[in-house]
Amino acid sequence: MPEFHAVAKVSEIAPGGVKHVEIGDDEIGIYNLAGEYYAIGDVCSHAYARLSEGDVYAKDGTVECPLHGAEFEIRTGKHLNFPATGPVPRYEVRVRGDDIEIAL
Repeated sequence: MPEFHAVAKVSEIAPGGVKHVEIGDDEIGIYNLAGEYYAIGDVCSHAYARLSEGDVYAKDGTVECPLHGAEFEIRTGKHLNFPATGPVPRYEVRVRGDDIEIAL
């Protein structure tokens, strides 16, 4: 059974928005896509840059790395182009009341 951690309040992340959180050594971006919440690793697989500081394209469900422009699917963590070298981790998300929780 995965262990869930409360990381944000629903009211903290507007539709199309993102919030960076850290749990231990894990850097995670929590995204709100039309009221559905997704969590992926927040560090680009190419070079250290926080994806949560890049452009979020909510309509497409993608985020662009602010350093070199690699794009990732927010729902899956899959990388879509170079220079990204692979996907970023995806985390299970649930909402309980006003709390957004992720599983590690």
